[in-house]
Amino acid sequence: MYPLEMLPATLAHAVPAAVGALQLAAAHAAPTHNALQTIFNEVTSLGHQALRYLTIGLAGIIVWSLWLYRVILSAIAKPVVNDFRTTTSVVVPSYHEDPDILLRCLESWRSQHPDEIIIVLDVADVDAYQRIVAIGDPTVKPVLFHHVGKRSALGQGIRMARYDTVVLVDSDTSWEPGLLEAVQMPFIDPAVGGVGTQQNVYQRNSSLWRMIADWLVNLRYYNYVPAMGRAGAVPCLSGRTAAYRRTAILPVLDNLENEFFMGRRCIAGDDGRLTWLVLASGFKTVHQSNAKALSMFPASMRAFFKQRLRWSRNSYRTYLTAIAKGWVWRVPFVTKITVLQIILTPLTMGITIWYLVFSRLEISVVGAWFVLAWLLVGRMIRGLSDLKRHPLDFFILPILALVVIVIALPIKVYAFLTMNKQGWLTRHADRIGGDGQTASTLLPPAPPAPVREAPILTNDEAVTA
Repeated sequence: MYPLEMLPATLAHAVPAAVGALQLAAAHAAPTHNALQTIFNEVTSLGHQALRYLTIGLAGIIVWSLWLYRVILSAIAKPVVNDFRTTTSVVVPSYHEDPDILLRCLESWRSQHPDEIIIVLDVADVDAYQRIVAIGDPTVKPVLFHHVGKRSALGQGIRMARYDTVVLVDSDTSWEPGLLEAVQMPFIDPAVGGVGTQQNVYQRNSSLWRMIADWLVNLRYYNYVPAMGRAGAVPCLSGRTAAYRRTAILPVLDNLENEFFMGRRCIAGDDGRLTWLVLASGFKTVHQSNAKALSMFPASMRAFFKQRLRWSRNSYRTYLTAIAKGWVWRVPFVTKITVLQIILTPLTMGITIWYLVFSRLEISVVGAWFVLAWLLVGRMIRGLSDLKRHPLDFFILPILALVVIVIALPIKVYAFLTMNKQGWLTRHADRIGGDGQTASTLLPPAPPAPVREAPILTNDEAVTA
């Protein structure tokens, strides 16, 4: 939240004194020169204080106006609904995924009957390979491949794909019913090159950190992405599940696999890179809110922040590259301002915190309560899209507000300073499953409902019944 409402609070310091001077003057039949001078001095002081906070007040107005602009555009954005269908190849890069999670997600993909499912496993993932083969489904094609980062696995799978629409899916992401049909519908427009999906956290209530992650995901997919999708320029179609026109991504595949940033080969950030390559090719990237996916997120604080650090590094590399190449200046206004705000988040949050601490914070109980209320009310307003769906999240609002500050300042500043440090952070060559994302971190499945056995009736009882 930004300090727009601080201006009235500032003015309130000077107003009582001015009012007191007016009352003093009114108490006499003829106001004295001293009383008039006092009024003049107080009004002048009021003006000086107002000018002091005018800049930051205007900044607050701009930021909140842009937020409201995107929220309104997102609210009126609607998914494309039609009877258009095409052929589909599902491509899944899987690196040391927990086999139980991969097999559970595989069942959700198979249930929607794509033409083929290509799972690109690392050469060491023999157990997962054997379990997939044992299913005996000819449309499911597991491949043992020496991974050199996720991009290499994506390249292998995309080149093997034979059908018109290629749906890229993370190995820990399951689909809600109807997703595959929904992501095909926007491709009725030949200008659409990529389609994003509505995403949430699988078993959000199994961990505090998953609840916080789901809250942040809701803000993204209810308040921001639909507005950019409506304009045809979502800047990052999340790799958890995104569909692409095959003819749009084959020509840029080499640029995806062989991206270098400041002399170093890029490993993570494949989804943002691919999205911008498609946009730069002249295609639209849209959002389909009725195509819903559920993805595994970290259950621990350490893994949660490591994931955010990786995402922040990816964002800086991707968006700075898009600016340098001029791609950003060719997309609609709503996408431009979103990208610029993401890049400038540490600066805007830093100014806000500095303002609170050095300009408004009183060393008192009242001052502390004021700052706390200011932070929570702003975060609550921005979080209405989540609170509407999960009212009990109100009780974790203070934690969320603190997490947002940590992400926006130390995490993003460190990410900016180390943006060219390549690595996945939450996946390891000597370990199965991502950090805090194995099947053991999930809630156990609900026990089956007890089956009531029908009583055995005699012939006479059966006739009576």
